[in-house]
Amino acid sequence: MKTLTNIHATRHAGKIALVTGGSSGLGLATAQRLVQEGAAAVYITGRRQAELDAAVADIGEKAIAIRGDIAVAADLDRIFATIGERHGRLDILFANAGGGEFSPLGAITEAQFDKYFGINVKGTLFTVQKALPLMKPGAAIVITGSITSIKGAPAFGVYAATKAALRSFTRTWASDLKGSGIRVNIVAPGTVVTPGYKTELGMNDEQIAQFDAQAAAITPLGRTGTPDEIASAVSFLASDEASYITGTELFVDGGQVQV
Repeated sequence: MKTLTNIHATRHAGKIALVTGGSSGLGLATAQRLVQEGAAAVYITGRRQAELDAAVADIGEKAIAIRGDIAVAADLDRIFATIGERHGRLDILFANAGGGEFSPLGAITEAQFDKYFGINVKGTLFTVQKALPLMKPGAAIVITGSITSIKGAPAFGVYAATKAALRSFTRTWASDLKGSGIRVNIVAPGTVVTPGYKTELGMNDEQIAQFDAQAAAITPLGRTGTPDEIASAVSFLASDEASYITGTELFVDGGQVQV
C-alpha cells in the first residue's frame, strides 16, 4: 500500500466502507486513504478481476474486492448481500464508478446515451438505494460528480448531463434522508489525470499531456489535481468532521470553474 502523509489516522476507525470503481484512479486513491485513516474494511468493486486483485495487493489486507458492474442489478444485489453477510452494516459509501466518452452533438448515438446514463445515473441511483438498508445514523454517502456538469465542455454533453443528474439526486436524497442521520454529498473534481483517460476516453499519452497542460493554464492554482487530493476531500465528507454537511457539492478543482 502506498504511504501517504496523514494526520487523521483514526478518522474512520472501525468503519466499513464501499468504494465502487475502486480498482484505479479516484476510487483506488480513496480506498487507500480510508484504510490508512482507520477503516476496518474497505470493499472495492470493478468490472475487471485482474485490476481488482492488483488493487487489493496495493491497498493491503483490509481491502476486499467484489467483481461487479453497477449497471447490473444482480451484481449490486450480490455486492450488498456480501457486505451484509460479512459485516452487517455499511458506514461509508463512495459511489464513484462511472464512465464517459467524447462525442459531439450530431454524432451521439443511442447506444452511447444508454450506456453512460445506465452506468452513471441508473447505476449510481440503485447503488445508493440498495446500500441504505445497511446504513445507520451517522453513515455517509459521497458521490463522484464533475466540473463538467456546469462547465459546458465541448463533445462531452452526455457525460456532463449524467453528472448534472447526480448533483440533482444529491439535493433530493438529502431531503429524502431527513431524519435518518445519513448524510449525502457530492464531490466535483477538476482535471485529474487517471487511467480512465486511456481506458474510457481513448486518449494517448500525447493527447493527455496536451489536455493536462491546457487545463493547468486556465486553473488559478496553475496545475491539475491528483487522485490523492480528491480522496482527501471524499474522506472529509465521509467523516464525522463533516457531520453538519449534507446535500452539498464540493468542488475540488484548483479554482478552475470558480473564477
